[in-house]
Amino acid sequence: MPSQTNEQALESAIEKALTGFCLEDLKAQVQGIQETPAEYVSNNCFKAGSPNDFNAQYALDEHWFWQFLQNSQAEELERVQKNNPNDWQRKILERFDRLAKKHGILHLLKKGLSVDDAHFNLMYPAPLASSSEKVKLDFKSNIFSVTRQLRYSLVNPLQEIDMVLFINGIPIVTLELKNAWTGQTARYHGQKQYRNDRDTSQPLLQFARCLVHMAVDTDEVYMTTKLSGKSTFFLPFNKGHNQGQGNPPNPTGHKTDYLWREVFTKEGLANLIQHFVRLDGSSKEPLNKRTLFFPRYHQMDVVRRLIQDVSKNGVGQTYLIQHSAGSGKSNSITWAAYQLIEAYPESDGVPGAKGLEQPLFDSVIVVTDRRILDKQLKDNIKDFSEVKNIVAHANKSADLKSALENGKKIIITTIQKFPFIVDGISDLSDKRFAVIIDEAHSSQSGTAHSKMNQAMGSDEEEDAQDKILQAMRNRKMRGNASYLAFTATPKNTTLEKFGQKQPDGSFIPFHLYSMKQAIEEGFILDVLANYTTYKSYYEIQKSIAENPKFDTAKAQKKLRAYVERSQQTIGTKAEIMLDHFVNQVVNTKKLKGKAKGMVITQNIEAAIRYFKSIQRMLEHRGNPFKAMIAFSGTKEVDGIEYTETEMNGFSDNDTKDKFDTDEYRLLVVANKYLTGFDQPKLTAMYVDKKLQGVLAVQALSRLNRAAPKYGKKTEDLFVLDFFNGTDDIKKAFDPFYTATSLSEATDVNVLNDLKDEMGDVGVYEWQEVEEFVRRYFDGEDAQSLSPLIDTAAERFEHELALEKEEQADFKIKAKQFVKIYGQMASIMPYENAIWEKLFWFLKFLIPKLKIADPEADQLDALLDSVDLSSYGLERVKLNQSIGLDAEATELEPQNPNPRGAHGERDENPLDEIIRDFNERWFQGWSATPEEQRVKFINIADSIKAHPDFENKYQNEPDPHHRELVFEKMLKEVMLQRRKDELELYKLFASDPAFKASWTSSMQQVVAR
Repeated sequence: MPSQTNEQALESAIEKALTGFCLEDLKAQVQGIQETPAEYVSNNCFKAGSPNDFNAQYALDEHWFWQFLQNSQAEELERVQKNNPNDWQRKILERFDRLAKKHGILHLLKKGLSVDDAHFNLMYPAPLASSSEKVKLDFKSNIFSVTRQLRYSLVNPLQEIDMVLFINGIPIVTLELKNAWTGQTARYHGQKQYRNDRDTSQPLLQFARCLVHMAVDTDEVYMTTKLSGKSTFFLPFNKGHNQGQGNPPNPTGHKTDYLWREVFTKEGLANLIQHFVRLDGSSKEPLNKRTLFFPRYHQMDVVRRLIQDVSKNGVGQTYLIQHSAGSGKSNSITWAAYQLIEAYPESDGVPGAKGLEQPLFDSVIVVTDRRILDKQLKDNIKDFSEVKNIVAHANKSADLKSALENGKKIIITTIQKFPFIVDGISDLSDKRFAVIIDEAHSSQSGTAHSKMNQAMGSDEEEDAQDKILQAMRNRKMRGNASYLAFTATPKNTTLEKFGQKQPDGSFIPFHLYSMKQAIEEGFILDVLANYTTYKSYYEIQKSIAENPKFDTAKAQKKLRAYVERSQQTIGTKAEIMLDHFVNQVVNTKKLKGKAKGMVITQNIEAAIRYFKSIQRMLEHRGNPFKAMIAFSGTKEVDGIEYTETEMNGFSDNDTKDKFDTDEYRLLVVANKYLTGFDQPKLTAMYVDKKLQGVLAVQALSRLNRAAPKYGKKTEDLFVLDFFNGTDDIKKAFDPFYTATSLSEATDVNVLNDLKDEMGDVGVYEWQEVEEFVRRYFDGEDAQSLSPLIDTAAERFEHELALEKEEQADFKIKAKQFVKIYGQMASIMPYENAIWEKLFWFLKFLIPKLKIADPEADQLDALLDSVDLSSYGLERVKLNQSIGLDAEATELEPQNPNPRGAHGERDENPLDEIIRDFNERWFQGWSATPEEQRVKFINIADSIKAHPDFENKYQNEPDPHHRELVFEKMLKEVMLQRRKDELELYKLFASDPAFKASWTSSMQQVVAR
């Protein structure tokens, strides 16, 4: 007989896995084809339910419901029977139904059901390691059951759902099954069946009457907690395959059998109900206005793996969780924080264990800047914990110390505040902590992070040598704290500090949910799908006869900076940005007319100039919408001081909220809001800043947030980049598209090399280093430290008569030593007191080392010697989709070679620098600079000779009308000259960027 490959075969496979038998086996047994299955005899796990026992009015399997109450709480039942001898069952059912409609069944499963003077537990929780025998026995009294072909509708009794899972007669999971081998898939047909063919007005399918509804086939699983007809939104519940969507091949069965073999176990389902599933919102709100959270597979998996590893390996471990944007990190962190406070050791010998009945951690510290996490953590505790008052905030050291001493279990602080908070804590080494760091980057690495470690260590009063060694131990993640770092973009130092070391010396994340999987599953959008770069091109003209020599690389950099910060240049780019945003985003009503854009600029001065340009242009257009600016502190530009608050007209605390309103559509930034800023309505980004590495990924990822309610699609996204090339962006994104690993540990011997090379220079004597460190750690007045540092600085500047390049070389090596040691000290497997002492000495010496740039004056002279006579832009890549590599990426460790200031210098005469600059940036127009100037002047003269020039342009008071007149005159002149200037005309007619730049420059010429 051939294999069965239809939906019924999948149904029977799931039933057999859960109960130990299936209906098909029973029928075969009745017909004498096979013997009774052994699993059936031993009552494997789940009970088999009958569709006839299901009460569609109350959405209950009455057979198992009453059996559970009778077996486990007979005395409580007798109380209700005594008070209501004739209709006690109806009374219980109606009370259950009323509360289920008001609060949902999750509330009843957790809180139980009170009827008159009786109280019923509707589910006994899974026991913890420290639980009593009674708790363990109570859990065993739960009745888990599964019913096939369940008739759920009061209106249409023939409508059936393929399978429903129950606990004590209460439905928790519905399943619609499909089989890809018969051409039916969960992704399409299963979801369609729930959306179109299931009556959501029936009790079973009403919101929160069941925890989750799943569409399942042999390859994929999809889930939803709320059936809303055609607008029902399904999420994948898949493991992921090759760092992308779907599930991996399974050598022992269907790809999706993890669902019934791992997730649908008694303990697994109880764990989900107790620790994961959460009904958001207040009980005062109508039930259908609230949100029911059920974890995606990777969220459930990472938390369970963390708890399992902590129980096995104890306190003092590090974990790197590489979860992409769109992974739901806020929920994952919330679930992890709550469950870590109830993590118990699996044996007495586990590091940090104080017995099997004591939790491993005294407190969980969550270091985050996400305001949403505060609320989620508090709400979770309300739902999950019997003791409510266990969450505290810490904004200063006194808060944190007080919270720890008062036994607060979860303490929330910010990334900025944490280094200051720990300064005031002296003795917490007897406590054990789990420190969850949200978005772990170098801000938690190195010296700032060493303060975290210092708080978790001890600080005995000992001599200078002991104090040095102790400070090193403090910066190491020693036994009383485990660190869990959540990030989408791990750097090499992050991998080395938090990652799992492999036998070959490499480091990998503890858990991965990749950007590739998030994009393929639709949780984030592909920001590189519509990517356009513009290459700036300039004509720099020499205006002086001298031809001094300049260092080419420095000169090129300074020339570009000179041109880029010119208001003429910024005005041209701002006009192109605004034209695109108005025409392609605002006028096309993207995101139902709510789409927003962000302008990323090189620095605060550029941001201010861009903002003012955009404001002026918006005024000329009648202010169709508003723009705003974001930057920190105060900035002086052209002699005027600016602040974000003053420029926007409201407090900088309100910027995020104001930008969310329909009134504001464009946000101009330099560095602020490039990371951690979630605004789902962002669709367009205009970049005029060098972006590389992690910053490029984080900045561009501001666009990737999905927004289903606005119909946001990948096609709506647009990036216009004036600064970076597509190869640069691909290089930045590739390491984080799938898995990131570190090839090997950093070679710490570079510290020996740097120390030796600096020691040979003679800037400091070693006894000075020793003396400085002794005074510093003895807490002597700062006045006693200055002479030691100033003596070394004096040698550096004068006594040693060092050349400028020798000074630069020493200072670079000193900075490199401090950076590498500050990051490596917390992960080095051994201690080196000499390195530690030199680290502290150099930290104070470096700010005193002054170097005059030998070419600064000459380079400034270069800027005086050139004029910016024209500025244009050339589009080099239009709406290009940047394809990322799906291979896992290995990052190299930190550069092990000591760096210095020496190197080959490339000096060119000024003419060559200017020619090279023009060749690189002024492409697309083959005319020589002299020819370009002649054409420019001739066309300008033609415009001045135009009959409309004086009356309709020069004498026109309305700036908007003047703009239209000038465009009309220029177009007519260009048409007249198109035969003579065919190449120029083609650029003008076909390239909006060239046209905008040409028009802007021509206006300035005719205005002279």
